[in-house]
Amino acid sequence: MKALLINTHLPYPNWSEGTLNASAQAVARDFFTSRGDEVVETVVAEGYDAAEEEQKFLAADVVIVQAPINWFSAPWIWKKYVDEVFNAGLHSASFLTGDGRTRKDPSIPYGSGGLMGPRKVMVTTTWNAPREAFDEPTNPVFLGRSLADALSDITAAFRFCGFEVLPEFAFFDIFKNPDIEADLAAYKAHLAANL
Repeated sequence: MKALLINTHLPYPNWSEGTLNASAQAVARDFFTSRGDEVVETVVAEGYDAAEEEQKFLAADVVIVQAPINWFSAPWIWKKYVDEVFNAGLHSASFLTGDGRTRKDPSIPYGSGGLMGPRKVMVTTTWNAPREAFDEPTNPVFLGRSLADALSDITAAFRFCGFEVLPEFAFFDIFKNPDIEADLAAYKAHLAANL
């Protein structure tokens, strides 16, 4: 198996250095390498070439997106990365061929033009929000939405390109009530259970 690990952390000096996201990526790296899998990594904040990233996706069997959640989504550098890399895959028709529909047959389901199956993607995130904030109708922010619902702005792009989206993993409550060692161990177990 070939795994592409993408760290989307955007460093903010003296506030958010990215240690936890780097540690989570290290757990994923160790998980794959211990099985003899090939690992390729991208740290978005360190720069990238869109054409090279397109080739990394095409060569991968599984992609792990590691993202801190800032203001309820991945950092803006992730969106820029997706715009540039996925557009490269659109223009070369390697990731997808449009949205699946045609003018001749607009009844074809929207989002069925993806070519990236049977590749898989897993989104791993770090949150200030506690686990209890999700799936809770009385929560004033999430209004009963699940973690998967909250991550749909990330996973929809992958689904659109034909990826299978694996169950997500999250590190919750990382500032006020962290249990990092237990979370890192749980992440390793999550990878083993889903890959």
